[in-house]
Amino acid sequence: MTTATAHPPVVLKPDQIKSHDRGGGARTIPLVSPTIGATGFINGITEFGPSAAIPFHSHNCEESVMLLEGDAVLDMAGQESVVLKKHDTTWLPANLSHRFRNLSDSAPMKILWIYANAQATRTLTESGETRYVYAEHKA
Repeated sequence: MTTATAHPPVVLKPDQIKSHDRGGGARTIPLVSPTIGATGFINGITEFGPSAAIPFHSHNCEESVMLLEGDAVLDMAGQESVVLKKHDTTWLPANLSHRFRNLSDSAPMKILWIYANAQATRTLTESGETRYVYAEHKA
């Protein structure tokens, strides 16, 4: 039995997708997003250069992150920092200020992130600036 959908299935090949500079030595490859028909979640891969860190931020929904390669630290507001090893996976509740950092000063670090809402936002803790995550990845 088949069901008609508004969008066909898509196979995404990260090595063929343009990455976007996140600042601070981080680059993101957007994967599943509303631009291909996603309505329930979005995901992507972010690579951190040596010693790179992104600023503290929060999201309007749950987030899960898996460390794909490298050495990382997860900093969370009001909590002890956690060192991550390859394939460690996090679950973060909505509105928790956090950031990821690359512990290595010589090798890259890479994460896969998943937001539980296709309209996920990122709010920078310091400035309060809020943007839709998927909008940051448009050309």
